[in-house]
Amino acid sequence: MSALPDPANDLPTPEQERIALLERENWKLRRINKALMDRVERSMDYHGSAFSLFQTAIVLESRVRERTQQVEETLRELEASNGELARAKEAAETAQTRLAEAIESVNEGFALFDADDRLVLCNQTYLSLWPAIADQIRPGISFGEIARMAVSRGSVVSDAAGPDRWVRERVAQHAGADGTHVHALADGRWIQINERRTRDGGIVGIYTDITDVKERDARDGQERIRLITDAMPALIAYVDADEIYRFVNRRYGEMFRRPRHEIVGSTMRELLGEEEYSRRRPHIGTVMAGQETQFDLEFDTRSGKRYSQATYVPHFAPDGLVLGFFSLIQDVTERRRAAEDLREANEGLERRVAERTAALKQEITERQQIEAKLREAKTAAEQANLSKTKFLAAASHDLLQPLNAARLFVSALTEGEHETGTRVLVEKTDAALLSVEDLLEALLDISKLDAGVVQPQLDDFPLAMLLSSMQAEYAPVAKERGLDLRVLPCRAIVHTDMRLLRRILQNFVSNALRYTRTGRVLVGCRRVADGVRIEVLDTGPGIPADKLDAVFEEFRRLEGDRPAGRDRGMGLGLAIVQRAGRMLNTPITLRSVVGKGSAFTVTVPLGSKKRPATPTPARSSIPASPLTGARLLVIDNEQAILDGMGALLRGWGCQVQVAPCADSAMDALPALGGWPDVIIADYHLENGALGVDAIARIIQARGHDIPAMVITANRTADVHERVQRDGYALLTKPVKPAQLRALVTQLMG
Repeated sequence: MSALPDPANDLPTPEQERIALLERENWKLRRINKALMDRVERSMDYHGSAFSLFQTAIVLESRVRERTQQVEETLRELEASNGELARAKEAAETAQTRLAEAIESVNEGFALFDADDRLVLCNQTYLSLWPAIADQIRPGISFGEIARMAVSRGSVVSDAAGPDRWVRERVAQHAGADGTHVHALADGRWIQINERRTRDGGIVGIYTDITDVKERDARDGQERIRLITDAMPALIAYVDADEIYRFVNRRYGEMFRRPRHEIVGSTMRELLGEEEYSRRRPHIGTVMAGQETQFDLEFDTRSGKRYSQATYVPHFAPDGLVLGFFSLIQDVTERRRAAEDLREANEGLERRVAERTAALKQEITERQQIEAKLREAKTAAEQANLSKTKFLAAASHDLLQPLNAARLFVSALTEGEHETGTRVLVEKTDAALLSVEDLLEALLDISKLDAGVVQPQLDDFPLAMLLSSMQAEYAPVAKERGLDLRVLPCRAIVHTDMRLLRRILQNFVSNALRYTRTGRVLVGCRRVADGVRIEVLDTGPGIPADKLDAVFEEFRRLEGDRPAGRDRGMGLGLAIVQRAGRMLNTPITLRSVVGKGSAFTVTVPLGSKKRPATPTPARSSIPASPLTGARLLVIDNEQAILDGMGALLRGWGCQVQVAPCADSAMDALPALGGWPDVIIADYHLENGALGVDAIARIIQARGHDIPAMVITANRTADVHERVQRDGYALLTKPVKPAQLRALVTQLMG
């Protein structure tokens, strides 16, 4: 172990100060004694009487005796103090030796730096982490020098930004000394560093080797993926850009009668054979071009011909490059055979009815058999559809990320100046993306509800909190369409799932605003016997009585006096409402009069918990606030999102700085020219980091609040409650530029 002398040993101890004081007093007494002797000798009268000389001698003897006694007492105290000092020094050396032995005995690396950030001592475990520079690590070396040597000698793994950035970030982490950090070493090891400040301003660091933990976590993650995919009835594989299999599940290996480890690493041409590969080559080209493709397959097996439906889904890199594709193959043999059996049975039934009307009993029996097969085929089809639905529901975040980036880029183009032809193309692209966005979001919601991914989380909450968010979200839309949107206050506490109830009300309000040309939309609440009835009334064209049930069907839009173009909707909103209502066991009703308007209602039970005072409802109109010159900081781990947000916000005249994490955001503040006026952060960042924590770090550095919003594709209640609890605004992906601009303006106001 290397060590420097303790700076505290150079300072006088209280015992040493006491000894020094006694020595000074002894010196003073000796000088006084000498002065008295000199005075007596000078004052002696050699020509005086003998009595005078005797008297002088007696006085002198008395004074000398007193001073001598004081000197002896002082010497005794000095001797005792020297003994105590020797014992204290011996105890200090023993304690220091024991401390050194204790530090060496711990399994973790240990390093102590003084207030000037120079190494005081460390153990051999710490030195073993840096074998390439261990001989240069000596007491007195600064932490910055150690970090630079570690990078220059290749002892650590630095990111693509370069070693200088790694050194800056590591020195900043060390100076903060406020948490735990994990770093990868060049030899494959992982270390966890925990640093804390000492009372005298130094820093003590504990370095723990967590390589085994990292490797175990990686193995566990791979095993979980393997177990999940092996349990699915479909054939699942992942193929890279070179058409090489990188993963297959158990069913895939069983299909080709080969162990999966033999399939992984082989090419599609080698596994499928030249003939089958040639049939699939056009579909491979399509998916490698970035488009999903679906096609039918036929296989000859020992038990006969089997039919499957194959789906190829592209896998994109953050920069849009296709890295490979996922292959999902579902067996639809039973469904197809059942359909053929049903068709043949129907044909035979019609023929038998025409030929033998008397054989009714036999025909009924055959029909029952056919219906049994149909039920079996339907069950198999529902199971196959459920597997696909669960897959789509679980992939919602990855599907919405690239769509969100595309919407931001197109919105940024819309803000610029273009030729007439180019502007028309941009507007059409924007409209198409909006349609895809609405359709995808609705399909994902329906898929999640059908697959059972969404489970109600019942809780008590103030209804005013939900109504105020509806007011803030749709006030800009109503103002744009010239409609009067009014949300009446309500102080009731209700007991239901706030996330699903929000989705129901969003569809009610958006439908009312979409189909109402003039007039107003009113949202109000009324106490009823079984709870609170929330009503959304509009002055739209109304719905005929014979169509009231049809509007809740998927992709069903009534013709007639309806908006044209994209504003017509996809016909999925009320289907989502119906599913959410069934899940909550909540009555959904509809009243309508043609030519006068409609009223959609949902009834929820009352809650019993006491809640804080309800927030003040948002104003129905948001005052205009110019964004020119506004300083905005955007934090997102997806580079495409950062590029899109930067382009869009700069098109609005804002000063924008983007960053992938909290550390980079702090580094970007000088380039922004000051503290941001608004912070925009994604909820999920890299390595488990959260956007709310990144916002809190910047606010803490400034010392007082900064308006902030969180954007996320995660629609779970936990995420929404966390963002609201931290006091930030919330937008869900894909982000609509109009909502983004309105919310930024509101936060700046």
